[in-house]
Amino acid sequence: MTGPIRRELHALWHSPWQLALVTYVPLLSVLALWWLFSAGLPRQLPVALVDLDQSQVSRMLGRQLAANAVTAPLAFADLPAAVAAMRRAEVYALVLLPKDLHRDLLRGAGHSPSIDIRYNSQFLLMGKLLSSQLQQSLGAGLLELAGLKQLASGVPKARVTVNLRPVQSQTTALFNRNSNYVGFLVPPVLIALWQLLAMLVFANSFNRELNPALYDPGLSLAFWPKLLAKLGVYLPLLALHGAGILCFLYLYLGLPFAGSLSVLVIAQCCMLLAVWCLVLTVFLLLADSARVVSFCTALFAPAFAFMGITFPVHEMPSAAQYWRLLMPSSHYIDAHVAQVSYGLGWPSLPAQLASYWGYLLLLPVIYLLGRRLQTRLQPGSEVKS
Repeated sequence: MTGPIRRELHALWHSPWQLALVTYVPLLSVLALWWLFSAGLPRQLPVALVDLDQSQVSRMLGRQLAANAVTAPLAFADLPAAVAAMRRAEVYALVLLPKDLHRDLLRGAGHSPSIDIRYNSQFLLMGKLLSSQLQQSLGAGLLELAGLKQLASGVPKARVTVNLRPVQSQTTALFNRNSNYVGFLVPPVLIALWQLLAMLVFANSFNRELNPALYDPGLSLAFWPKLLAKLGVYLPLLALHGAGILCFLYLYLGLPFAGSLSVLVIAQCCMLLAVWCLVLTVFLLLADSARVVSFCTALFAPAFAFMGITFPVHEMPSAAQYWRLLMPSSHYIDAHVAQVSYGLGWPSLPAQLASYWGYLLLLPVIYLLGRRLQTRLQPGSEVKS
């Protein structure tokens, strides 16, 4: 095997693009994505505010929205202009304070005004965040107004709080107490990106075998040692990248972590083996450089959306759930969450790795397809590339 491995290392050193994928491209990608989410929480998101009342109460509610660090209210004269701005993605939400808001609040029973809140649910995270923050800001302002109204009607101050909030609730995030988007989004995003890089590395390495100018006469018949040499060279390099991501997130940045990093490193290696099997199967089926990369990119590119981090898996259509099972990252993320949030440790590892059993079914397919392709790669055979 030293011959094929030496050959693969030589090919890696003389391929600028492949060398970039296993050296500085992952580093730059990790730093760029972390920088995008380094603020922790979205702040100053533009929100359209349509004040049709122009009263003391409506201006007070506008100040409540401005005081919230998440929202940045922008005044609009009428509803159509605000709706048009939201359709152009200039604002992410809309708040309509109706006419006679102040008067209806003072008149009390039978005259309950409605404050219209709309948000763009296509932006899943921002939409959910704005929905809760807008209700919280407006609710706090209206609660303060209701307290003043009760005081003015002669209700003792000690009774006001009880009347307004007879039952108080507290919501605490178990695994993300500060609602920090770095700990919530960055790890799965980096895993999805890392899987995409691993796919490109394996695909480029396999596609090299389709170039007749690169044939080595002494190794032209050693098809399987070549493939195993690619795994022996790139698996340690890609596993080092994965371990580096974990160390950066949970040791350097100090994100909450309850389990064992070594368990995740083993799970990452299993994920890379699954990626290798999938890419090799596609390569052996298509045997065309452009189509191999295109097909694998279409398969792996939407990995983040199928992880079940921002959207519950059980709510996905059946076709999406089956597609999710094809992606190794979807199997890995279960082990990742189990270690990061629940701290299950080593006893949970066998059960988590058992989900990869389906990729073993690809091994006989790879063997049969490999034998067929090996005859096409004999010296003197024409190979489509």
